[in-house]
Amino acid sequence: MKTAIHHVHLNVSEAKKSIPFYKSLLKFLGYRIVDQSPTHIGASNGSTDLWIVQAERKYTNRLFHRKDVGLNHIAFRVASPKAVEHFVRKFLRRKKIKPLYGSPRLFPEYRKGYFAVYFEDPDRVKLEVVYLPRRRSRA
Repeated sequence: MKTAIHHVHLNVSEAKKSIPFYKSLLKFLGYRIVDQSPTHIGASNGSTDLWIVQAERKYTNRLFHRKDVGLNHIAFRVASPKAVEHFVRKFLRRKKIKPLYGSPRLFPEYRKGYFAVYFEDPDRVKLEVVYLPRRRSRA
């Protein structure tokens, strides 16, 4: 059986901060907003959806940490290293979002040609925009 990820549902601590951030990010990355309210947005690129939803108040006192059990980060794949650089110039710098790990840069320890920028959302969820070359088949 072959599958693909249909959607990711991400609960956030403060919709007033996170929804505008994600709305802007996802539109920049080519997603279309398919549903929204003051407490959530749903966005789709035609194959994968991302839902950003206000967490119930009783759970918002816990801080997110990517080393805990659960989600570590979300990566958005782009078509070229230039697309990563474009994202840094036109999105991160304009919004004064600081990249992590000295990125954008090559990460050869992950895979040859792996070029990425890492950054955080308002809850410090790690996000990544990445280019990686397609593996050549050995036919």
